[in-house]
Amino acid sequence: MIEETKKKSFLGFDFSTQRLKAVVIGEDYVVQQEADVEFDNDLPEFRTFGGVVRGERGEVTAPPLLWVKALDMVMDRLVVAGVDFSSIEALSGAAQQHGSVWWAKGSESKLGNLSPDDFIHTQLATSFVVDSPVWMDSSTSADCRALEEAVGGPEELANITGSRAYERFTGSQIRKMFRTRLRAYQATERISLVSSFACSLFLGKIAPIDLSDGSGMNLLDIHSKKWCETALKACGDETLESKLGAPVPTSTILGKISPYYVQRYGFKSDCKVVAFTGDNCSALAGLRLRSGWVGLSLGTSDTLLLGLSSPAAPPAGHILVGPTEDAPYMALLCFANGSLTRQNHRDRLVGASWDAFSELLRSTVRGNMGYMGIYYDTTEIVPRAAPGQWVVDGSGRKVERAANQFEARALLEGQALARRAHAEDMGFQLDSSSRVIATGGASVNRELLQIFADVFNTPVYVQEQHANAALLGAAIRAAEVWSADTGVKLTGSEPTLTPVATPYPDSEKIYTPMLARYRLMIQDIPKLQ
Repeated sequence: MIEETKKKSFLGFDFSTQRLKAVVIGEDYVVQQEADVEFDNDLPEFRTFGGVVRGERGEVTAPPLLWVKALDMVMDRLVVAGVDFSSIEALSGAAQQHGSVWWAKGSESKLGNLSPDDFIHTQLATSFVVDSPVWMDSSTSADCRALEEAVGGPEELANITGSRAYERFTGSQIRKMFRTRLRAYQATERISLVSSFACSLFLGKIAPIDLSDGSGMNLLDIHSKKWCETALKACGDETLESKLGAPVPTSTILGKISPYYVQRYGFKSDCKVVAFTGDNCSALAGLRLRSGWVGLSLGTSDTLLLGLSSPAAPPAGHILVGPTEDAPYMALLCFANGSLTRQNHRDRLVGASWDAFSELLRSTVRGNMGYMGIYYDTTEIVPRAAPGQWVVDGSGRKVERAANQFEARALLEGQALARRAHAEDMGFQLDSSSRVIATGGASVNRELLQIFADVFNTPVYVQEQHANAALLGAAIRAAEVWSADTGVKLTGSEPTLTPVATPYPDSEKIYTPMLARYRLMIQDIPKLQ
């Protein structure tokens, strides 16, 4: 009877660049316990800085054994935190995107025969052929161009795989390995993404790559959801497809947890392992985004996560297969000029006071008397442009600078207009059910969120459950996939969102013409190739 009434819990992991984090949530999705391991400080023997090792020519790698040892440590810290592993029904995880793990031959056999008496890292010490190239690596420019040329150009590659070729993407990294380290390539049994590698540690065998994270490789046809044969041929040999294995939907239950965890930590033998995915994909799941919703992360850079019903060839940014049924596809847009740029101009205009900056905003009207501005303090990603500042008045004439209150609103309205314009270019469409879900440090700024509500003409909400949407998303996905599989409804399945800004009735009338003006302004800004 006790076993039947025992509360259910779910476990999520985030193998990010600098640390490994774990979280346990209950049936109500409330966080019960957390633990983390910081790579640089907790594992100094690997000599990482910021979780990575930098080479001389743009190479950036991480030792996969670092992540394995971090898992051993974080599991022990969960024990100390008082986690009852026998209550965990399912687990899943997130990981930094684009990194690749190169398994040595015989590794899968080792995964399936782990002894519960020893740490995993001591048993897998010889299981990796090379250190893992990660998303910060920029050494594959020549391989990117070759890949694009092989499939018919950058636009065609974006049409097939959801993105133009990028140095950090796994396809070009595999091509470089095949081209420069053929013996390592040939000695590799399987190639995993960091997410599917991490999942393998729990599954007791090499886990398949999930479709959502797999669509960030420049190798997956996002329409057929199968590997693109032309891209595979351009990046390796006839063995590459078998090294990657067949991709699976992100909501797949891959099996039961490895006996290692049952015997060492007391997990239930039927604890389900749900496919792991990339951190941005997991964040979309954590924010519970649906088609027509916008996830807005307001950090040093601003990131837009969009739920889409169908894919479009992106002129910028990335289209990925969605991690949930609510959003069959997702778009990812990263704007380099986010909170740091906002802070720089706040300091220039009023000093180090957001209250004073808000006073400037309140002294202007929505639409800013026609003043508009584009402010790039650093090289912008969307669109690709060099640093610069462009301000125009209501008649479209360039001005060197406007009054402080006009500049303050021009900065924020310009940023919000850019987010909407480029989202629409990715195929995003607003409708009556749309909403913006804001996270990140600047999501506490109500004046900024009001501007986003007006420009997008849709309500803005905040989700206050957890600051790390990717980590929470991993645990939530474990819970929701388990719930769908068992038919047991969980009390936390409805997201708890707090409305913080509602658009004014005339917002569309004010900002639709400004959206058109923004599109004209960016045409005159010099673009980087």
